[in-house]
Amino acid sequence: MRTVSCLRPGADDVARYLQDDSGLKADAPPYCILRPRSTDEVAAIVRACRREGRNLTIQGGRTGLAGGAVPDAGDVVLSLELMDRIERLDAVSGTATVQAGMVLENLCAAVEAQGWYFPMDCGARASCQIGGNVATNVGGNRVLRYGTMRELVLGLEVVRADGTVLTMMNQGLKNNTGLDLKHLFIGTEGTLGVVTRAVLRLFPKPERRHSALVGLAGFDQLAALLKAARGRLATLSSFEVMWREYLQAAATVTQRAEPFDGACPICVLLEVESFAGSDGHAAGADGADAPDSDAAGDRARTDLHRFLEDCLDNGLVLDAILPQSQEQAAQLWRLRDAIGEILHTMAPYVAFDIGIPLALLPDFIARTQQALASRWPAAQRLLFGHLGDGNLHLSTGPYAHDDLEAVESLVYREVERVGGSISAEHGIGRIKKPFLHHSRSAPERELMVEIRRLLDPQAGLNPGRIVTL
Repeated sequence: MRTVSCLRPGADDVARYLQDDSGLKADAPPYCILRPRSTDEVAAIVRACRREGRNLTIQGGRTGLAGGAVPDAGDVVLSLELMDRIERLDAVSGTATVQAGMVLENLCAAVEAQGWYFPMDCGARASCQIGGNVATNVGGNRVLRYGTMRELVLGLEVVRADGTVLTMMNQGLKNNTGLDLKHLFIGTEGTLGVVTRAVLRLFPKPERRHSALVGLAGFDQLAALLKAARGRLATLSSFEVMWREYLQAAATVTQRAEPFDGACPICVLLEVESFAGSDGHAAGADGADAPDSDAAGDRARTDLHRFLEDCLDNGLVLDAILPQSQEQAAQLWRLRDAIGEILHTMAPYVAFDIGIPLALLPDFIARTQQALASRWPAAQRLLFGHLGDGNLHLSTGPYAHDDLEAVESLVYREVERVGGSISAEHGIGRIKKPFLHHSRSAPERELMVEIRRLLDPQAGLNPGRIVTL
């Protein structure tokens, strides 16, 4: 008989449950770590903790950057990592029913082997879990085409704070029967219920993905390029922006040459997708550019090349790199994904994940950079982001530990000034909770508290995150 796996403090492998990728660590050990294998076991654990007055810290892959997975002393840690099965793949309607502990990369590989495609992608793909992706409404590299996790979830199963199971495993895209209750749990970081299963939308598998890196003279060209690309490239899936300082740091840690010899202030990594029937040519095993692909026969690639030729001719872009193989394309994405390695060289650092209205972005960057440089001139300030959806990442450091809160306060005040969001995709958790007022008004925060009090009056699920009762 399969039973809950239990780890006690002092076990050799407990340390990994005491922290997440934010760098925040537990001050003292939890009461125990429980690893259920089914929704019924999760419900039994939640009921037992409610009876005994014990708080629960709910964990997925612990890849979050807001401290949401870090337990308090005496907590019961509820890790969903053993609930890692695909229960059903519906190849007719294009859905996957999965348990919450399913690792994103494993899910993507499994559905692609069946000719389908789950488009969510992020840097933590090899260890983040679907339940955590749902709980934080993860964004990632392809939001421009497919939306956030919220748009990819059709149905959910959730264990409520009293241990009752709420089954909302909708299989279809349209269901207009009153309140869509799943949205109470998507993006609320486990504070209203424990996500145990999900029904996810799948899409036809792209036959190929084609990338290009272009260099720009400044922000005016960036905004114009985004508008033009969205208008002309029907299958545009990524629009990743990197400023020169970021690319310099990425080139250093990856031991690669800096693109365009550092001559371009801003670079954009574009990706388009092509699908079966659009060209009649086979793709590489992973869907990336193939060395022997015929550009004239692939409509998406041809459209991308012609678009960039026009951009070069009219001066919208300064230069462009068009990979001729999947290896060359991977090298470009390697630069984009190098932030984890870069941050290790900047510690102690602050990594901001903010949402800024695109029209106000130049003024925001100028003011924020000037303010940081004036007070902390020795710190690096690196910028990149998914600018197609207004998500900017500012990574800055090193700082003295005593200065970290002041750095956050400065940046978040500037975010509030332009009506932006202090978190575009990583959530609030513990670390950003003191700054929530910069993005949410007092009435909004009060309503969040009311909803939490209604669904979890004892505040036993992930207490101390987002708001406090």
